[in-house]
Amino acid sequence: MEKELPECPVETTLMLISDRWKVLIIRDLLNGTKRFGELKKSVGTISQKVLTSNLRSMEACGLVHRRVYAEVPPKVEYSLTQTGYSLKPVLDAMFAWGTEYKEKRK
Repeated sequence: MEKELPECPVETTLMLISDRWKVLIIRDLLNGTKRFGELKKSVGTISQKVLTSNLRSMEACGLVHRRVYAEVPPKVEYSLTQTGYSLKPVLDAMFAWGTEYKEKRK
């Protein structure tokens, strides 16, 4: 990553996962490696362009690993790096908070 990281650790985390799609991509890759089409389907209403852009950004930050197989048609798989997996407690906390919030709103 070429950009200088913010001094505040919370701001650093937000810089890496502040986009709604990035959090959903991480959520889905926590379950294992996925091909592009599988990821597009599991994430939801994301466009191909936006998914590609987010995956490239996450790869550049060291959150996602992209593996290209030399075959025709090309096969590409995405998985989380160790750094990407280290975000699991953050997403677990978000899940718990969101669940509690939804219960209170009923």
